[in-house]
Amino acid sequence: MTHHCSNCGQSARKVRGNYLFRESGLKNVVLKNIEIVRCAHCGNEDPIIAKMNELLRVLAIAVVGKPFGLTGEEVRFLRKYLQMSGDTFASWLHTDKTTVSKWENDQIKIGAQSDRLIRAIVLGMGSGLRPEVEHGVRNFPNIADKAEAVGVELNPADLSFAYAAS
Repeated sequence: MTHHCSNCGQSARKVRGNYLFRESGLKNVVLKNIEIVRCAHCGNEDPIIAKMNELLRVLAIAVVGKPFGLTGEEVRFLRKYLQMSGDTFASWLHTDKTTVSKWENDQIKIGAQSDRLIRAIVLGMGSGLRPEVEHGVRNFPNIADKAEAVGVELNPADLSFAYAAS
């Protein structure tokens, strides 16, 4: 099968490898051992991702379960995973959309209570996440209050994840 680059239209080849999944909105997520359409002409790479909804569900579980406080980009990812506007998300948190925006842009620190509430809302409202509620909530005491970016390696083949040093 002939593949073409989505960027320049030139002929491209399909390879297998790791892919930095920037499209998730998180800068530290790697898809392990997936098929990639790679263009030798312009260097563009397009991942071939099956089961996208399931993959995003696993990523949401990984973000909610991480042992450090949430970062702004993680809050944005979780809000978008829930398909909520800033206004709607803010109303669930009993805050205003300006505060949510400042969290998402790392302009103000997310407090420990807000962090836990965000995680609980995502577990309770996120598509396919309800089975994770008990595990997620039981993990709350183990979460360090300090926000820290943690890399996530997703394995699309078995829909598993592992944390990696950022």
